[in-house]
Amino acid sequence: MGLNFFILFLLLIVPSSKSTATHVNQTALQAAMADMRSKSYFGFVILLKMLTDTMNSTALGHDITFLMPGDRILSDISISPNRLRDFLLSHSIPKSLTFQDIGHMPDGTLIPTSLPENAIRVSTDRRSRVFINNAQIVAPNLCLSSSIKCHGINGVLPNKRRYRSKGPLPIHRSRARPAPVKRTRWIPATPGV
Repeated sequence: MGLNFFILFLLLIVPSSKSTATHVNQTALQAAMADMRSKSYFGFVILLKMLTDTMNSTALGHDITFLMPGDRILSDISISPNRLRDFLLSHSIPKSLTFQDIGHMPDGTLIPTSLPENAIRVSTDRRSRVFINNAQIVAPNLCLSSSIKCHGINGVLPNKRRYRSKGPLPIHRSRARPAPVKRTRWIPATPGV
């Protein structure tokens, strides 16, 4: 009798601990989506809701950064339901990064996205504008209510899996630029001097 009660107790405890972890992630995601809605990123919220309704939202991770195209940009593209997951994962970074974190990365830094074998490149211009691939971050630090960070961008990021590596990409990986070639004038030696 005591053993049966103990097994029943364990069966009741184990599922409840899983649902608590999902609930914590759902709370952070709901807070982030509320921040997105308050800044008029309704299209991205709809896509996130579609994804989380069809898959376990814990797959997104607790610390994540979303790079969100605006509603006008989203209305111009076509995303099939079977490509929705890849689209959202290619527009997210599996680490919580503020605009300042991204802006302080060296020019050309590759950041892995949540989509396996996919990375995005960070660059800045002379006016200190920050670009992710060719999309500029136009609305930084939109999500402030949770560990999830989000930034508005003015373009759509490609979700082609083209950065293949044997292991995960480091969060700060930059291309080293060669030092500029210093040109010197050649002066021929004069005989007898």
